[in-house]
Amino acid sequence: MPFVRVAAAQTPEIRESLDEALDCLADFACRAEAAGASLLCFPEGFLQGYLLDDETARRYALDLASPAFAAVLDRFPKTGPSLVVGLIEVEGGRRLYNTAVVVERGVLIGRYRKTHLLRGEALFTAGTQSPVFEVGGLRFGINICYDTNFPEAARKVADGGAHIIVCPANKRTGWGWGVDTAKKVHPCRRSRVSLTNVTTNDSAHRRDARGVHGHQRPHVDRQREVNREKLPAFFGRIDTPHPPEGRRTQRSHSEA
Repeated sequence: MPFVRVAAAQTPEIRESLDEALDCLADFACRAEAAGASLLCFPEGFLQGYLLDDETARRYALDLASPAFAAVLDRFPKTGPSLVVGLIEVEGGRRLYNTAVVVERGVLIGRYRKTHLLRGEALFTAGTQSPVFEVGGLRFGINICYDTNFPEAARKVADGGAHIIVCPANKRTGWGWGVDTAKKVHPCRRSRVSLTNVTTNDSAHRRDARGVHGHQRPHVDRQREVNREKLPAFFGRIDTPHPPEGRRTQRSHSEA
C-alpha cells in the first residue's frame, strides 16, 4: 500500500527573531527531505515565538497578504516536504490570529486559525473554519494545541474527509498530555473516520508508531549557540487509502 512519510520538528523556542526561526526551519526541512518526508510539522507560534503580550505580538505579527510575508515565503525551502508552520497572523492591521500555514516549496497553500483559545490568548480572535489539505494522497486537517481538548475540533476535520490531524503545539507538560488528548478525541475519531495525531512542540519527546508527543525544549539564548543537529526530528510512515496521483498539496476548503 502507498504511504506518506510525515515528520515532526521538535525545535528550540525562538522568540522575536524571524531570521533565526527561518534558519532553523531550513535546517529541519533539509533533514526531513533527506529522510524522504512529504510533510513536516513545526510548533505553534514557531516563526515569532508564542507571544501573548499584545504589544509584542503586534510588533512581530505577519499579514499573509503583505510584502513582508512574501519576503518570508521567499526564504522557505523550494524543494522538500510541505510544511505546516505556526505563526502569529494579523489581518487588516487589527485582528490577531494564532495561525498555522501550509506552505509547499515557498508557496502559501492555505491556513488554519486556532479555534479554541486559552484565557491567556485573549489577544487572538478565534478561527471559524477547519480546512483540509492533501499531500501525496493523504488528506490532513490541523488542530492547534488546546483545540485537541474539544472532540468537535476533530469532528470538523473528519467531516472534511481528513485521514490525520496535524497538531502544532506549545505544550510545557509531559508526554502524558498526548495520551490524555487521545482519550478525549479518539471516541470522536472512531465514530467518524480513522484519524491520528502528528504533534510537534518545543519539547523533549516520546514517540510511538502513530504520533509524537513531548516535554519542553529550552528557550534559545542568543548569547550561546544552539546545536540544532542534536534536536530531534521524528518521522512516521502513514499508509494512504488510495494510490497517490503524484506528490502534491492542495486546498480542499479555505478560510476567507
